[in-house]
Amino acid sequence: MPGNRCRVSDAGAATPTERFRRGYPAAMPSSPVTEFDAAVARAWLAAGVEALGAAREEIDELNVYPVPDGDTGTNLHLTVQSAVEAVGELPPDADRAAVLSAVARGALMGARGNSGVILSQMLRGFADALEGGPGDAAAVSAALRHAADAAYAAVADPVEGTMLTVLRAAADATGGEAAGGDLGALVVVGARAAREALERTPDQLEVLRQAGVVDAGGRGVCVLLDALEEVVTGVAPDVRPQPRRQVSDAGVGPDQTAEAQPGGGPAYEVMFLLDAPAAEIPALRETLRPLGDSLVVVGGEPTWNVHVHVDDVGAAVEAGIVAGRPHRIRVTHLLDTVHGGRVAADDLAPEGRGVVSVVAGSGLGGLFTAAGATVVPGGPGRRASTAELLDGLRRAGARDLIVLPNDADSLAVAEAAAGQARDEGLRVGVIPTRASVQALAALAVHDPLRRFEDDIVHMTAAAGHCRHGAVTVAAREAVTMAGVCREGDILGILDGDFAIIGEATDAVACAVVDRMLGSGGELVTLVTGADADDDLADSVVSHLHRTRPEVDTVVYAGGQPRYPLLIGVE
Repeated sequence: MPGNRCRVSDAGAATPTERFRRGYPAAMPSSPVTEFDAAVARAWLAAGVEALGAAREEIDELNVYPVPDGDTGTNLHLTVQSAVEAVGELPPDADRAAVLSAVARGALMGARGNSGVILSQMLRGFADALEGGPGDAAAVSAALRHAADAAYAAVADPVEGTMLTVLRAAADATGGEAAGGDLGALVVVGARAAREALERTPDQLEVLRQAGVVDAGGRGVCVLLDALEEVVTGVAPDVRPQPRRQVSDAGVGPDQTAEAQPGGGPAYEVMFLLDAPAAEIPALRETLRPLGDSLVVVGGEPTWNVHVHVDDVGAAVEAGIVAGRPHRIRVTHLLDTVHGGRVAADDLAPEGRGVVSVVAGSGLGGLFTAAGATVVPGGPGRRASTAELLDGLRRAGARDLIVLPNDADSLAVAEAAAGQARDEGLRVGVIPTRASVQALAALAVHDPLRRFEDDIVHMTAAAGHCRHGAVTVAAREAVTMAGVCREGDILGILDGDFAIIGEATDAVACAVVDRMLGSGGELVTLVTGADADDDLADSVVSHLHRTRPEVDTVVYAGGQPRYPLLIGVE
C-alpha cells in the first residue's frame, strides 16, 4: 500500500531526489514534470541507484535462503550502478536516446546474478521503447509494457510471484492512465500497483509464503518505480521496509530454479543471432521450449541472441527462420556419444584455447591459476559481473575459451559475457558448473590438444559426475528442507539443498559425506574455507578412513568465505 506521502521540500536532504538536486542542480528537472526527457532519465537513474543502495540490506534479507549469500539487493544495486557509470561517460548535453542507450548497455555489462540480468532486460526494454518519439505519459506507459514483455521474453520459464509479476502489474495499471496525458498520475498509479503486486507475491510462491517474505527482486523493482515517482512528481511515497511475517512450521526447501546437471540430455547446442521483431519472440520461445532445454533468448529488437540444447538441430533453426533472419549459426556436439560429422578445418586446431573460472578464495584462486585458468574473483556477496567475466575472457588471450561460472546465480551472467565475446569473434563454451569442486573435476580432464567440442564434452561430463556438497552456518532463522534452522546452526548442503541441521561442524560434515557416498564414489575432495577450524578436514578424513577405507581423499586449502568446507564426490 502507498502509505502516507510527504513533499520533497518538507523532507529535508534525506531523500535521494533532494541530494541529487544539490549535487546536480543543472541536470535535475523541476517537479512536477510532464515529459520523460534526458534530465528526467539522469535524475531517475541517480535517485534509483541511491535508493537501491539504501534498501540493499533489506532486499538481501528478503531472500529465503538461510545462509548469508542472499544478495539480490546487492546485485540489483551494482547492476544499476554500472548503468550510472555508463551515463557518466556521456557529455552533459546528451539527448534522451543516448542516455537511455547508455543505461541499457551499462546495465547489461554490469549485470550481476539472475536478478541483475533480468533487471538489465527490463531497462533495455524500457530504453528501446523510448528511443524515439515523445516522452509523454502514453510513451512511458508503452515503455513499461515493453520492459515487462522484454523481461518475460528473456526468461525461459517465467514464474509468477517474482519481479516479472511486479513490473507487469505496474505496466497493466498504467495503460488506462496514459490517455489522460498526466505523467505524474501515471507513475503514481504504476508505483502503487507494483507495491500491491509485491504484497501478493507470497500468495503466488509457496516458498515465499513459508518464509514469511515478499519477493526480493520484486521489492527492487518497487524501489526503482518509487524513485521514478519521486523524480516526476516531486513527492516521495512513504514506503517502509517489508517486515517478516510469521514463519510456518511446515518445511520447504530453497527455490529450485537451477537446471538439471548435464548428462543424458539433448545432444546439440544450437546458438544463433536472430533479426526479428519483438512480437515474434514469444512464439519462438514456445516453439523451442519442447524441443530441448537450456533455452535463453536475450537482447532486444531488432537483434536477439538465441541459445538452446536440442536433439533436432533442423527444427531449432527452422523456428528461427519462421521468426526472422537467423545468422551466425553455431552447432556444437554436447555428448561424447555423438561423433562422425564433418568438422571445419579451424575446429581441428587446438592451439589458443583458454579456461576462465569464477573463483572465491585465495587458495582456490591459486589452484585454478596453477591449472592454467584465468581467474575472475566472485562468490557469495561478491558476484562477478558481465563486464568482469568479459574482461577475463579477453585477458585469457585465446581464440577458443571455456567458462566455469561455479555457482547457479552466475550462469546467466556467464552466458551474457560469452555472447558479448562471440560478437567479438571469439569461440566460447559455458560449462554449467555450480560449485568449485565441479570446476576442479572439469579442469582435471581438460586437454587443449582435443578438438574444442570434445574438450567441452569431457569437461562437462566430469563436472556433471561430481556431486557437490558444503557446510555453512545459518545467518538467521529460516525454513529448509531439513526443517526450521536457527541463527548459528550448522547446515549441511547436498547438491544445492539444505539437507542437514546440526550443532557441530565436523559432525555435519561427516554426515554430508556419508550421504554423498551413499550412491557410490571413489574420490572425495575437501576444500577448507577461511573460517574452518584447523582440524575440520582431518576429522572428516579420519572418519572416512574408519568407515570407507576404499575411498581416496584429497584436501585443499581454498580460503573461500562463508563455507568452512566444500565437498566433492566422484
